[in-house]
Amino acid sequence: MNYETEIKSDLGDASDVKFAEQGGFARFTTGKARWVIAAILILAAIIGGYMLMSGGETAADDNRDAQAPSISVIAPGRTTVTGEITATGTLAARREMPVGVVGEGGRVISVPVEQGSWVRQGQVLAVIDRSVQTQQAQSAAAQIQVAQADANLAQANLDRALQLVERGFVSKADVDRLTATRDAAAARVRVAQASLRELQARNARLNIVAPSAGLVLERNVEPGQTVSGGSPPLFLIAKGGEMEMLARLSEADLARLSPGESAEVTPSGSDKSFSGQIWQLAPTIDAQDRQGTARIALPYAPELRPGGFATATISSGTLVAPILPESAVLSDREGDYVFVIDGENKAVRRSVTTGEVTSRGIVISEGLTGSEKVVLRAGGFLTEGETVVPDLVKLGGE
Repeated sequence: MNYETEIKSDLGDASDVKFAEQGGFARFTTGKARWVIAAILILAAIIGGYMLMSGGETAADDNRDAQAPSISVIAPGRTTVTGEITATGTLAARREMPVGVVGEGGRVISVPVEQGSWVRQGQVLAVIDRSVQTQQAQSAAAQIQVAQADANLAQANLDRALQLVERGFVSKADVDRLTATRDAAAARVRVAQASLRELQARNARLNIVAPSAGLVLERNVEPGQTVSGGSPPLFLIAKGGEMEMLARLSEADLARLSPGESAEVTPSGSDKSFSGQIWQLAPTIDAQDRQGTARIALPYAPELRPGGFATATISSGTLVAPILPESAVLSDREGDYVFVIDGENKAVRRSVTTGEVTSRGIVISEGLTGSEKVVLRAGGFLTEGETVVPDLVKLGGE
């Protein structure tokens, strides 16, 4: 009894115990499971949210990478470049010799040379009528004969007087007088001879002759024309046929050159080039255009016509520097620049100093080491700090 009573107090009546055995435990068990399931769902939601957030950021990053532009870049390296300076100018004879009338002139009766003729030193270029001068020379020659006859007579008189003076028939004074007469007659002979030589020299100067061997560039006289000492030059000769180009250069380019530098000269309208050397640099600079002249010596060639226009490519030493295609170099008010891709694949502006323009591209004298990744093209569409996908290509090819 006491045992049953204790049981009742703890578990209630028998019906309660039976209820608990049949359904109450199930309800008790179902409520606990709900708490467990709720906890699992909350944990799953937290994990799912985290994964969703981190997965969204990764997707956004992947999306950004997918949207970043693909840009061709090059690593130019460093190349040994032969410095070249391009200049323009005119062709001319290296030594021009204007030839004019050196005598008294007269009527031209013959011109035996033409433009483009080669002549030797002393060759007659034009002959002037000398009919009057020839008569004058003949007269002078006759005067010499007259003077010589007087001199001979004076000498004979003196010789006879010297024979008679010993006998006392002729005085000493007479001898002195005859000696003076003889000396005067001999002097008149020398004067007549000098007059003849002067006329002969004048007559020789009537012919227009070449002062040196060379090429006749201009002929400004025709037969029948009257010329005199004040006439303009009748001929223009290129001494030895040597030519030159008068290349116009800026102060900076002129400072980089020295006599002896080689050059290739191409006349306008011709595809043939001629090798030459700088033989003189102008000691002054034109105050109007700030340019000077480099004189390039050239051998004779029919294509090198004085007065013509030509282009010269002058060697100015060697330089080791990067070379970039023209598409990689940009310019604005701040100067020349390129875009370099850094380690984070971001575009970075880099100021550069350009040098010569060669067949392989533009020489970068300052601003690059050659190891950078330089944007090959489309740099004008990039902005500072923009992320790109670099595509490295070889210099000179895609």
